[in-house]
Amino acid sequence: MQQYGRIGDYTLGPALGVGTVGTVYRARKDGTEHDVALKILHPSVSHDVNVVRRFERETAILERLRHPNIVEYIEDGRHGDQLWYAMELVEGKSLKEVLVSKGRLDWKDAVEAGWQICSALQYAHNQGIVHRDLKPANLFLGQDGKLKLGDFGVALDTGSADITATGLTVGSYMYMAPEQIRGERTITNQTDLYAFGCLLYEMLTGEPPFRGVHFAQIFDQHLQKPPPKLLAWDKNLPPALEEIVTQLLAKNPYERPFNAREVQGRLADVLMNWDERQGVGETKKLGQDTDHKRRAVIGDSQPILVKLLNDETAPGDDVSWRTLTVVLVVTVLLIVVWIAATGGMNG
Repeated sequence: MQQYGRIGDYTLGPALGVGTVGTVYRARKDGTEHDVALKILHPSVSHDVNVVRRFERETAILERLRHPNIVEYIEDGRHGDQLWYAMELVEGKSLKEVLVSKGRLDWKDAVEAGWQICSALQYAHNQGIVHRDLKPANLFLGQDGKLKLGDFGVALDTGSADITATGLTVGSYMYMAPEQIRGERTITNQTDLYAFGCLLYEMLTGEPPFRGVHFAQIFDQHLQKPPPKLLAWDKNLPPALEEIVTQLLAKNPYERPFNAREVQGRLADVLMNWDERQGVGETKKLGQDTDHKRRAVIGDSQPILVKLLNDETAPGDDVSWRTLTVVLVVTVLLIVVWIAATGGMNG
């Protein structure tokens, strides 16, 4: 690992990400053999009391959360005026990178991913933590096929005083619930479920439900417009998935599902009902797909999602369009060769 400096007992490698208040580096502690991700507060904001409090809250929240689908906290400290904390380094890709390379996921892969995301959300919610910034860039797919939720920088700890000013909008505008956009104090677990609805929609279609040339247009759609129908994107999607997404994206948080566990169960039902529609004589296939679902949730050594790390092929109709393009090009070339050959013979 190329060295870019030191902080405390850690040798810093290349930067993995740069934010407004901190930078995440690949790093390795003296006397160890495994790299970690080390987040360091920028020196320029290290004397800002509010920024320091937020960073300390982020560290404390991550330290409390121990779950296979949440990035693991390791330790934290201070080096001079700089605060830092070390966390698990997920070797793989972010879900954002997967979606950029594939366009969208096969719906069964989206259900598998949704299972794992709901598991992380339900655990965090049970601890009184609302993430408030669920999006593809904050989900990391490891080499073992497990999705891990990270970046709790704007998370809300419902068990302590919130240091976010009243009326302040926090989150990422493509995935923000109406109550977040309005800067309401009544942020609940259903806020994360709305963001999950946006995320699930994007996994299934390759596009977030609401788009525009600037955030004001997108905010207006979050507040006023229903999302475009999933089945308009792909008529082969199970209708039950559209029902789930529509409820997740309800403008009124009280009309959304009760909790992430309910959504997890409904996603399971979609997969199971699809299995059952394979008909009599498909018992073996049903058992295999059910096992895939189980492994994605509890964490097997080779979950089904591991294929997404190396599979650059887009699902469904994207594959057919690529194939048709190749066939068309070959056909045109053959026609040109045939015309040239027949023209030569006629001459």
